[in-house]
Amino acid sequence: MIDGLRNAARLLLLGFLLARHDALFVLERFSFGRSLMWLARPLARRDPSGARLRPGQRLARALQAAGPSFVKLGQMLASRSDLLGEDIARDLAALQDRLPPFPFDDVRLAIEEEFGQPVESLFARFDEQPVAAASIAQVHFAVDQEGREVAVKVLRPGIEKALGRDLDLFFWIGRLVERNLPALRRLRLLESLDALTESVAVEMDLRFEAAAAAELADNFSDDPSFYVPAVDWTRTGRRVLTTERVSGLKIDEREAIIARGHDPRVVLTKAAGAFFQQVFRDGFFHADLHAGNMFVRADGSVAVVDFGIMGRLDRPTRRHLGELLLAFLTRDWRRAAEVHFAAGWIPADRSLDAFAQACRSIAEPILDRPQNEISVARLLGQLFQVTETFDMEAQPQLLLLQKTMLVAEGTGRSLAPDANMWILARPMIEAWCAETLGPQALVREGAADIAAALARLPELVRRAEHGFAALAEGRLKIDAQSLRGARSERGAAMAGWIIAAVLAGTLFGLLIH
Repeated sequence: MIDGLRNAARLLLLGFLLARHDALFVLERFSFGRSLMWLARPLARRDPSGARLRPGQRLARALQAAGPSFVKLGQMLASRSDLLGEDIARDLAALQDRLPPFPFDDVRLAIEEEFGQPVESLFARFDEQPVAAASIAQVHFAVDQEGREVAVKVLRPGIEKALGRDLDLFFWIGRLVERNLPALRRLRLLESLDALTESVAVEMDLRFEAAAAAELADNFSDDPSFYVPAVDWTRTGRRVLTTERVSGLKIDEREAIIARGHDPRVVLTKAAGAFFQQVFRDGFFHADLHAGNMFVRADGSVAVVDFGIMGRLDRPTRRHLGELLLAFLTRDWRRAAEVHFAAGWIPADRSLDAFAQACRSIAEPILDRPQNEISVARLLGQLFQVTETFDMEAQPQLLLLQKTMLVAEGTGRSLAPDANMWILARPMIEAWCAETLGPQALVREGAADIAAALARLPELVRRAEHGFAALAEGRLKIDAQSLRGARSERGAAMAGWIIAAVLAGTLFGLLIH
């Protein structure tokens, strides 16, 4: 009860803030939001400076003013064009995670509490003025005692408590929506908030970010075109992260990049290739690819920083995405629809032909544009908007990717306005699909499944022996329901062994030819 009253009061304050920035439209879809609009609009003092801004820009300003958690919420909503519409989502994608810096005394205190040593014993030089200040942390340049230039990231004081309080409000609102608006349950708001909570939890422990940087570096250890700075583990803890300092030009500094002798199209090809490899080869991708996090080094390689927001995709999802992307780029609408049904994203009782027609209606206007204006992220965003007709549930694992693609496309367009990152990556997409979706790949996966089944066989035999012993000793009783379940499990097991035998025969046939 007390939590409900506290959240209701905070929601009312949020309503006043939205009204001040003329952004109350975001509440129009919700019944409780309309009553809040009625109360907040006449009482709030309007900010006249936003009169000429688009609705999405006004909402972005309101969320920026609301604080760190709401900036994160806005970044999540940037991937939900199905909720707010494409134009607003695009404006939210430009929401920059910038806040005023916190005092250096707090930075010093955090470092000394983390390592039990004064800053001077850890660093030969430490710049008191931060180079970046965001909602979660800020970054300072320093030189360690070994003379290496480093970047030191420090969490904001009290950020854990503030985020926890705001996330509680978000979930309270999400439960209100799901309880009072059943039609919106397919949007899976609570699951999206779960993903946001998980992301924030990772950002609250900078050791996780360090591990993410190290994993990404391992994935590209043999690729000289893409660079990830090394982690200084001896100066990294829960609230402090120290990495190698990256030197280079921001990737949107087109004229400076050309002046250094680099071809923007070549740089974009490297960036697009690295992003494709992260998503499809590794299933682990940098999910905050704005221009401030990407640099072009002196040798022409692309470097990334800030690993607080990372995304993961399992192998089946990556396969479906690869097929979907290739289907759209080759205008194979029926195949695009078939991928949705095969992935289980569209209920089986819906019309495949009707959904193929919907895919065409969305993609043709986008793909008919000049090559450099084609936006795959925009295509996916519009696809999410029409899914209500086909009872497609939101896919939280894809929302972060779609938002990342949107930001990456904008960054790429500022670097090479006449090029398109997906067209540049198309040969890589086709090669990956051929390697991953071809007959030999399916046989390899089947062989791996057989090997896994054989590895489990001794444990299954051991369990069977224990079961027979228990049955003989009278410790195990069997009733009719158990027998029915056993028959069902036996049938499933038999089917599995038949499939395994077929795959094994196919594999053997390939090996002897």
